Amino acid sequence: MPIRLQTERLLLREFRPYDWDAYAPMLADAEVMRYMGEGKTFTRDEAWRAISAVLGHWRMLGYGMWALEEKATGALVGRVGFIDPPGWPGFELGWMLGKPYWGRGFATEGAARCLRYAFEELRRDRVISLIRPANLPSIRVAERLGETLAGEVELLGSKALVYEARR
Repeated sequence: MPIRLQTERLLLREFRPYDWDAYAPMLADAEVMRYMGEGKTFTRDEAWRAISAVLGHWRMLGYGMWALEEKATGALVGRVGFIDPPGWPGFELGWMLGKPYWGRGFATEGAARCLRYAFEELRRDRVISLIRPANLPSIRVAERLGETLAGEVELLGSKALVYEARR
């Protein structure tokens, strides 16, 4: 199961059953989900299945998404980590935050820690982030991480930009 990582302000840990209460409203928020996946919101039950899928990704591949917890408050602020199921365009570093946590640098802080983990521990040579063209905040995060635009792909029915970082 997931190892724990830390930054100055964040704990990256495995999802737990009690996270459902905080995670479900994030996935039900149209603004949060606008650029995620197919851009659709999730019901509370679908949010539970999403947590299960995250845990399954860890079990099947040995890496995945972490629950992103603010150390100072213990609040679940979002998720950050890796996605690479069969048929995916590459080893992806992704992030998503609940709206109250936007603009505080949490995505960059958590993703930077993940990127270091990917290069140092998982020995990846290339990490991508798939970002919808209109998602300017995520593009800025990718650029702060040192990722550069490497192309575009069709992803879940619409265009995604491929940002990449290389070791």
